[in-house]
Amino acid sequence: MLLGVAMSAAQTEGGAVDSSWNYWYRKGRIRDGSDITVEDDHWNRWKSDADLLLALGVQTMRVSVDWTRIQPEPGTVDRAAVDHYRKELEYLTSHGIRPLLTIHHFSDPMWFMERGGFMKPENAKHYLHFVGLVVRAFGDLVSDYVTFNEPNYYAVAAYGGLGFPPGDDNIVTVRRVMSVMAGCHIRAYEKIHRMREKMGYDDTRAGVALNAQIFAAVNPLSFIESKSALLGQAFFQTRPAEAFLKGEFHFPMQNLGGFEKGVYADFIGIDYFTRTHCRRPGDDMTREYDAKDDVRHEIYPQGLEECMQALTQVLDRPIWITANGVADNKDAFHSLYLYDQLAVLAATKLPVERYYHWTLLDDYEWLEGTSKRFGLVHVDFKTQERTVKKSGHFYREIIQNHGVTEDMIGRYLKGERYHR
Repeated sequence: MLLGVAMSAAQTEGGAVDSSWNYWYRKGRIRDGSDITVEDDHWNRWKSDADLLLALGVQTMRVSVDWTRIQPEPGTVDRAAVDHYRKELEYLTSHGIRPLLTIHHFSDPMWFMERGGFMKPENAKHYLHFVGLVVRAFGDLVSDYVTFNEPNYYAVAAYGGLGFPPGDDNIVTVRRVMSVMAGCHIRAYEKIHRMREKMGYDDTRAGVALNAQIFAAVNPLSFIESKSALLGQAFFQTRPAEAFLKGEFHFPMQNLGGFEKGVYADFIGIDYFTRTHCRRPGDDMTREYDAKDDVRHEIYPQGLEECMQALTQVLDRPIWITANGVADNKDAFHSLYLYDQLAVLAATKLPVERYYHWTLLDDYEWLEGTSKRFGLVHVDFKTQERTVKKSGHFYREIIQNHGVTEDMIGRYLKGERYHR
């Protein structure tokens, strides 16, 4: 199993780009008010950040490119931005780090949003054009692609009342957006393979990173609560997975483009963070006595195995854990979290090929701004100084030693406890 880290361009680069998230910041929608144009200043500090990767010894890196930077206006291409990303990718590959490139990671150009974004099937052409730009620009450097980061969560968060831009709250729109994105993924999967084959490559691997959650009844003996959990699991995870991975559209998914059933993934991409409890449909509850992180998400390591089992029943493919991490501002239990999550992967009999920890740097965690820290490296957002945390050193030693020793347990895990 390859061990790596994941990062997002829109959460680290900074800059006053005309994206949906910069617009949301200007509208005052970020909870801590932190300046999105600053973030980690990764755009200017990418080389020293890459050197941190080398120091950690990671074998692979999940990166993304910002659609707004490459296409600030429809029909245009910012060649300087393309060259910038090429330099980053060339640096990673020249030092033996295999990139996994995410094409869409939650952030959209405002010109795309103003045209209706993924609410309108006719806008798929804009996304697919961008896919073509990405493969032409980086296809000689990158063989592994994620078409969308958590499209199921993106649809719910942006159009189901969770506060992502554009801030809609309409279940009909959620269905439509998720369905349009499924069609975009199918076409993108085919296009990536077709383009790289014409370029002379036969090692392409493409897929989608789904947000995987466990839905559980607060009271398992309650029929209503148990049924609510089953519906949540089906509508948020299983049915979207069937559409994205196999072109099978069952309610609430809609086959808006007449897509044929098939196989549209070379791996199962899983972003796993938490379990949620339900009393009725649509609930998102954490019980008082459950272990929690700093955003009050339940820490439930066994859920990683449960999600892998569920999604491999949808499609039999190798598993890539494309994001898995914890909000821990004081680095008080981050090492314990790593140990518990990786222990699940070490024990499973499922074909797990890669693990990407979220994330390298403390970054801009969407609506939370910079107030919630997921990084293995601490960032002082005033000075931009980087400091590897205890958890970062723990991860480095895990990679170096191909596992965890008793000595490491004593040095890193002693005294670590989750919140309750």
